[in-house]
Amino acid sequence: MVGEIIGCQLTEHLYESENSLVYRGHQGSSDRPVIIKILKEDYPTPAELTRYRQEYEITHSLNIEGIIRVYGLEPYQRTLAIILEDFGGQSLKDWFQSHPVPLEKFLDLAVQIVKILGRIHSRNVIHKDINPSNIIVNPATGQLKIIDFGISTQLSRENPTLKNPRVLEGTLAYLSPEQTGRMNRSLDYRTDFYSLGVTFYELLTGQLPFPTPDALELVHCHIAQQAVPPHQANPAIPQVLSDLILKLMAKTAEDRYQNAFGLQADLETCREQFLATGAIAPFALGTQDLSGRFQIPQKLYGRKLEIATLLAAFERVSQSHSTSELMLVAGYSGIGKSSLVAEVHKPITKKRGYFIAGKYDQFQRDVPYSAVIAAFRSLAKQS
Repeated sequence: MVGEIIGCQLTEHLYESENSLVYRGHQGSSDRPVIIKILKEDYPTPAELTRYRQEYEITHSLNIEGIIRVYGLEPYQRTLAIILEDFGGQSLKDWFQSHPVPLEKFLDLAVQIVKILGRIHSRNVIHKDINPSNIIVNPATGQLKIIDFGISTQLSRENPTLKNPRVLEGTLAYLSPEQTGRMNRSLDYRTDFYSLGVTFYELLTGQLPFPTPDALELVHCHIAQQAVPPHQANPAIPQVLSDLILKLMAKTAEDRYQNAFGLQADLETCREQFLATGAIAPFALGTQDLSGRFQIPQKLYGRKLEIATLLAAFERVSQSHSTSELMLVAGYSGIGKSSLVAEVHKPITKKRGYFIAGKYDQFQRDVPYSAVIAAFRSLAKQS
């Protein structure tokens, strides 16, 4: 017996992260099985409390099949506790413990996961932390649910900022290139497809596509390196399924699946073929992948020469310990100067450099050196 808090009898300590403690127990006189998630810090910051409240509100609003149900958000001492349903599940991470999943079982799980993700996106929610630890399955019943909406957003688009890789939102091994803040791209719901691709890769091969322990190197792998195709890491994986996973893991969102229902259709075709013949023959992927949202590509057009000039200067400076160069970028307001300069994010990450920027804002004219202060403040956040 672990103890009792907020009217719940705790029976098992399940998990501990940097921010949270998770217990299994029973609630009140009804003896209802529950999961209790508590903020770990005795004195949590306002940001941590806001994140917990946001997780509760978003999860509570997603009253749909395949999403973990929440029973309440309770104050506990100087922190908060979320009370969640307990349906007897365990995470895919723990269930398979780094062993490849049998193909038939994988296809069943994959179709279920994609259906749930489609329902989440249809409610205009981006999960932002899809990984095997946040996908819970009951091995006895096959029931599957997605959990942990702590960093989820209901915004249609976000612009991540440059941060130290160790403090990025999400689980670094599954993070999409744009979610790292180093791709000069905003993120939308398609960030979840990349994370799902990494999850599928791990389930089928028993390993991550980029198994490096170095945080900055892992960020560079996400934004610039191609993973070993799954069918080469595990010869039992059919070529078409390997291609499907690589399509999910495309570096730019425009090259991924654009709709969960198109992805579901391809997975169901794979499953039908496998059940009928024991094999999966090649077929054209994405034939039913029609986006229901208007998305403007975020690629820079008409700036190839300027980008090449900028990157060439960076390469010259990065290869020399004594050379410095100054480049001036001029143009009217809103013409895309900042977007052009931000194209050096990727090579800077490769060279383990820092990118800092500051802007003289018209509403901070009374603050001396405000742009310089902003630039070095961003450097401190990256260090």
